[in-house]
Amino acid sequence: MCASRAWNPCTCAPGIPTCITPPLTVVPDAAATRGSVGESPLILGYAGLFPQIAAVATCVFAGDSDIGPMFAFGYAALILSFLGGIWWGFAMRATQRQGHIATLAVLPSLFGTAVILLSIAHVLPMGWALVLMGSAIVTTLLIDRHLVEDHIAPAGWMALRVPLSVGLGVLTIACGIICGLSMA
Repeated sequence: MCASRAWNPCTCAPGIPTCITPPLTVVPDAAATRGSVGESPLILGYAGLFPQIAAVATCVFAGDSDIGPMFAFGYAALILSFLGGIWWGFAMRATQRQGHIATLAVLPSLFGTAVILLSIAHVLPMGWALVLMGSAIVTTLLIDRHLVEDHIAPAGWMALRVPLSVGLGVLTIACGIICGLSMA
């Protein structure tokens, strides 16, 4: 039993003759504090392209069905909202310009909502709605780049975001073009 009033692992651990303390972690720069994109997000991100690939395949092979374009539209809106949610999380961790980042974070959902309403009201044909959604997904890269330049997004963020946004955006636009051709 330790003779001191408070237990201290350096002085009271039985059988340990010297003090053992964990090494200090030295943070070399700001990039280290914001983390980095690991292997799991890359794999899961690329897997996120499969639903839109399936939607495009449905548009191609079942052109008379509206399942493919409707699914592609819903998935694109979902991903826009998801990206806004990620940016919202970045805003909550930001030490400066939090309001600016939070404002940017709600833009994808607001845009998606506007396109959904225009589509539901039959003001915007589905083909054009898909082209707008796909274009919006590609355009999110501008915000992502801004977040990287401001050291808010993790290291490797653009290596993840560019292929995913371009891939999903192009697939969504392709679905819109195929949909527009089949409904013309």
